[in-house]
Amino acid sequence: MENIVSQSWLLGQLGDANIVIADCRFALGQPNSGRTLYEQDHIPGAVYVDLEKDMSGALMAHGGRHPLPDLGGFSILVGNLGIDGTTTVVAYDDQGGAMASRLWWMLKFLGHSEVYVLDQGYAAWKAAGYPVTAEVSQPYPRTFSPKVNRRMLASMDEVKDKLGRPGTVLVDSREERRYLGLEEPIDKAAGHIPGARNFFWKGVLGENGAWKTAAEQEQHFASLRDAEEIIVYCGSGVTACPNVLALNEAGFDNVKLYSGSWSDWISWEENPIATGSEE
Repeated sequence: MENIVSQSWLLGQLGDANIVIADCRFALGQPNSGRTLYEQDHIPGAVYVDLEKDMSGALMAHGGRHPLPDLGGFSILVGNLGIDGTTTVVAYDDQGGAMASRLWWMLKFLGHSEVYVLDQGYAAWKAAGYPVTAEVSQPYPRTFSPKVNRRMLASMDEVKDKLGRPGTVLVDSREERRYLGLEEPIDKAAGHIPGARNFFWKGVLGENGAWKTAAEQEQHFASLRDAEEIIVYCGSGVTACPNVLALNEAGFDNVKLYSGSWSDWISWEENPIATGSEE
């Protein structure tokens, strides 16, 4: 797999000064829980990266619940974590890879190629008896020079312009009941962007919580093979990222993230909403 590393591989790299391990654990609705867990114990050498404080910007009228942060400020943060063009980054969480995949996507978007997600996450690492520590890492700051890959990102206007366009497929990464509009526990309107197809993001994981193989991902997304372009969204631009990563694993190179996602789409009253199945 191109974007996933195994627990045993990471174990063999502990202490390597050119590898930065990023702990991305986070629980929605409990914004301090991830850092608290990190301070209790984490993989040795890991730095903590907070979904809302580090990987998201300030909430505005538009942009969704987890808008992208200011890229200049984020690039400085990345450098302060010890990451530059020579560094390999391995991100992990305990949320099925959702938060780690957000960091993976953001670093890829800023032109950093050597970034990976740890298979199965922290609980599996700890259960395997691999080393953990409560010692907070003090990284040596480096200079991170971003090179924005604009074609990885789709704006609301771009999504709206491409509604119904042959060759463009929208992928909704939320649970089926939210996609169908049967329930909406978080956002103010239920349903999905018209024409979107539902691929719940946890479908990229196997029964044991490990990421499916590249061949399995290819089979999972086989119905999208003829798409000229795939735009992926979720509720706020976080759990769409595992689908983006898995599509990359499956060999798709025409994938964009609509970072504002559903929570941004419905902030524009004139935007259309669909419910029910699109099959």
